[in-house]
Amino acid sequence: MLRLTPVAVFGTVLAFGLAASALAAPFSPFQQHNPRSGVHRSGNVFNRFVCDAPVQAFVAHCDAHIITDAAGNWLERAVSRHVTPSGYSPAQLRSAYGITGSGSSSITVAVVDAYGYSAAEADLAVYRSQFGLPACTTANGCFKKVNQNGVQGSYPRDNTGWAQETALDLDMVSAMCPNCKILLVEATSATFGNLATAENRAAAMGAHVISNSYGGGESGSQSYESAYNHPGVAITVSSGDSGYGVQFPASSPHVTAVGGTSLYLSGGRTETAWSGAGSGCSAVYGKPAWQSDPLCTKRMVADVSAVADPATGVAVYGPASRRKSAWLVFGGTSVAAPVIAGIYGVNGGAVNYGAEPYAHTGALNDVTQGSNGSCGGTYFCTSGPGYDGPTGLGTPNGASAF
Repeated sequence: MLRLTPVAVFGTVLAFGLAASALAAPFSPFQQHNPRSGVHRSGNVFNRFVCDAPVQAFVAHCDAHIITDAAGNWLERAVSRHVTPSGYSPAQLRSAYGITGSGSSSITVAVVDAYGYSAAEADLAVYRSQFGLPACTTANGCFKKVNQNGVQGSYPRDNTGWAQETALDLDMVSAMCPNCKILLVEATSATFGNLATAENRAAAMGAHVISNSYGGGESGSQSYESAYNHPGVAITVSSGDSGYGVQFPASSPHVTAVGGTSLYLSGGRTETAWSGAGSGCSAVYGKPAWQSDPLCTKRMVADVSAVADPATGVAVYGPASRRKSAWLVFGGTSVAAPVIAGIYGVNGGAVNYGAEPYAHTGALNDVTQGSNGSCGGTYFCTSGPGYDGPTGLGTPNGASAF
């Protein structure tokens, strides 16, 4: 079992031009009740959501945070071949989670997101080239982009925030499973209905894994839950980024709900629960047979976790505006979900919904410190030995738990 202790704030990201943050008065690591618009702060790192909160029921938001300055301006950086982008690299992520395999071209990992991303293939090529990953293109059969009807063409209109989310997802899948094929399915919009259509499309097109980095209110979501029930397909879903609380589709009993951690690699690897990660007991969905925690009689979120804290963010190449792309740093459980999806791809074995990690707890790092809110000190929002809501069973230690 890994013993985890807090350490200093992520130095690489701080070097990304955040000196102004040191002048601000300290406050809690993540402002749980802040609106999704505006600037947040995690440790000494400023960040903001890339997708606004939905203004109506049954519309999802994505769960990505982008690192910014104190005014909320995105920090972008030109990178030469002599300079490494800020944020964790594929090599750092793979080392942190003990991933030695690279996957196989026989395995397809699908990414489902809303709206269009015209530069998806071109931006992915920059990321993979920068870090020495094999090319993944339409021409060599590794990359495929379709709309929610499975058509290569007639894509939805571009949306910068959701395109940033998609860039993050594509890059994290690439980082963890560089030899896997990637299928990008673009939903027409962020409605639960369109995302469900895209989810079903990904499964119908042969995905072994489907990554989903979005969510919304679970009340009334039952009409869409069947889209996340595909036997034999590993479906990962981010648990949310507003602290203690449950969102759908993470609360579906047929997915692997992925919580978030703060991952520190400077001076030795340590990991704690990220205060922004979603967790809790579903009010809607029944408990899957593979869960046995004592206090929640329904579906408990999360199952596992991975890095999500913006203060320990990851390098991504993606849209800085509608007209240009750049190197950026991202956090959120939108990082964690595709990281776990990529690891499912590396394993490539049979899956039974989210049951596999529960049968292989010895291949997970138990995260025992940190909290994401107030829940009377219970495991619903407080990390401790064994299972807890914010980090689930823990983080990957190799691919055998997936």
